[in-house]
Amino acid sequence: MTNRRQIPDDAMSVEAEGFDRRTLLKGAAALAATAVTTQAASGETVPPLGQTGTPSRATAPLPLGPLPGSRYPDSHLESAHPKTSFGPAGFPAFAGTMAVERVATGFRWAEGPVYFPAGRYVLFSDIPNNRIMRFSEDDGHVSVYRQPSMNSNGNTIDREGRLLTCEHSGRRVTRTELDGSITIIADKYNGKRLNSPNDVVVASDGSIWFTDPVYGIGGFYEGVKATPEQEKHNVYRVDPKSGDIKVVVDDFVEPNGLAFSPDEKKIYIIDTGFTDGPDNPSHIRVFDVDLAAGKLSNSKVFAEMPKPSITDGLRTDRDGRVWCSVGWGDPNEDGVRCYTAEGDLLGKIHIPETVANLCFGGQQRNRLYICGSSSLYAVYTSVQGALKP
Repeated sequence: MTNRRQIPDDAMSVEAEGFDRRTLLKGAAALAATAVTTQAASGETVPPLGQTGTPSRATAPLPLGPLPGSRYPDSHLESAHPKTSFGPAGFPAFAGTMAVERVATGFRWAEGPVYFPAGRYVLFSDIPNNRIMRFSEDDGHVSVYRQPSMNSNGNTIDREGRLLTCEHSGRRVTRTELDGSITIIADKYNGKRLNSPNDVVVASDGSIWFTDPVYGIGGFYEGVKATPEQEKHNVYRVDPKSGDIKVVVDDFVEPNGLAFSPDEKKIYIIDTGFTDGPDNPSHIRVFDVDLAAGKLSNSKVFAEMPKPSITDGLRTDRDGRVWCSVGWGDPNEDGVRCYTAEGDLLGKIHIPETVANLCFGGQQRNRLYICGSSSLYAVYTSVQGALKP
């Protein structure tokens, strides 16, 4: 607004100096119109970056602590080869005086856990609430690590202790640097946007491997609805030196969780294509890995899931066993399954919610953290998670 005191009282003196009042006013009006036009041209309307957080607090959250009915040995641990002697036979989830515990609750869909040993905390995604949560292992404190998180899903940690995240609404894989800045690792392939990166792992040579199904762009609950730009639902590798992105597998219906064997000679990748149709797979595939060349070969089915259940995420332990989530189908199958490296079922951990993902943590890497639907669970095991993320 013009300050009237800046306008000379004697208008004639202004005209005498070569200014005309009408011309001045017309010029000011034109200038204002130009400013509005310029602002409209430079402004851009963008949609919200996913659902903003609306935590569910209408009812009391689930109780924390050991699950109801727990005793030693915990009946929530089921061995595939039961025996009458002390503890489940051959099933390394049993660790003595322990039980499955609910350590945090109150989320809409918990996913993608990763453990940070330097801080003794677990980060995990609460996808619909568009946030990454932090569970501090030393005192059980729960807090928001990042919001919005671009509807983050899978997370992992690299050798430098940096967080890598798959983002649904961002349709990208990012790395959080040690100073807190965020680097985009991958958001396009062949000039087209990725679908919605789901899970990610980092090999010892620094290469980054991730899956790219379409779950995060299927609606507005766990991302932003959009049309897929990638014709196929691929598994990708990012070169550690050049940053180049290439497809390593292109024949999945819906590639999901993935994990390397401890020696990195094999990689396990989940196909949850059953969500798209009853004739599609619900299983884990295993490939031979040529890490130096960045190539996979000799694909075969490692384990079938009991339809209509699916597995969503998996980890390996130091002895090569495979631990995977189970959910979405028979409630009696909700939880975790453990397989030998040869694909034989060793046992199950029963959880009272659909389980999406899991990771090993704790100071000895012997505590299994489990993301159920609305809660984070934990159980001590008699094994250690593979040292590679």
